[in-house]
Amino acid sequence: YVKSRHDGQLRSPEDEHDVKSCVPEDNVGGESIVPCGLVAWSLFNDTYDFTRNNQKLSVNKKGISWASDRDSKFGKNVFPKNFQKGSPIGGKSLDPKIPLSEQEDLIVWMRTAALPTFRKLYGKIDTDLEAGDTIEVLLQNNYNTYSFNGKKKLVLSTTSWLGGRNDFLGIAYLTIGSICLSLAVFFSVLYLAKPRQLGDPSYLSWNRSPGGGR
Repeated sequence: YVKSRHDGQLRSPEDEHDVKSCVPEDNVGGESIVPCGLVAWSLFNDTYDFTRNNQKLSVNKKGISWASDRDSKFGKNVFPKNFQKGSPIGGKSLDPKIPLSEQEDLIVWMRTAALPTFRKLYGKIDTDLEAGDTIEVLLQNNYNTYSFNGKKKLVLSTTSWLGGRNDFLGIAYLTIGSICLSLAVFFSVLYLAKPRQLGDPSYLSWNRSPGGGR
């Protein structure tokens, strides 16, 4: 699944027909699919509408992807072709008139996660929310996770200059740091209890006499 894509095709129209790594979502009726592959084909297609105290909250879909991805990995002159035209339909459709560099839902989805449990940014609510506000969500449950016993959750989170919440990185740093500290203590105790005997420096090559003697 992760390898069913072609990064060159996402960047340049010259690689439009290079879809050999995208099987089975490589072509429809002999015409190449852009973007091809199972990753793009399974694009998340649930939708959410938010209201606060019976007033609609707008969701900003701009700037939800990495700027480096928009500028370098997805072409400004690459447009969707034959996408979701085959059967079965995998997920969300793309506007064929908008270049891939501006299809930010796709860009976010194409950055595949390393773990089976992951978060994807759907959008940003730029309106300040206050404590005690009642948020109602109207969702369209389109994305089929039942076939593989998957679960979906909607998370409302506040981001800061450090980004959003990510427990994995904190746990990983603490675990690796604890292991390094334990090894440092272990080797220190080992050295103090049974120090290594120093070698005789007279055997070093630059301390030997030219005649071969000591």
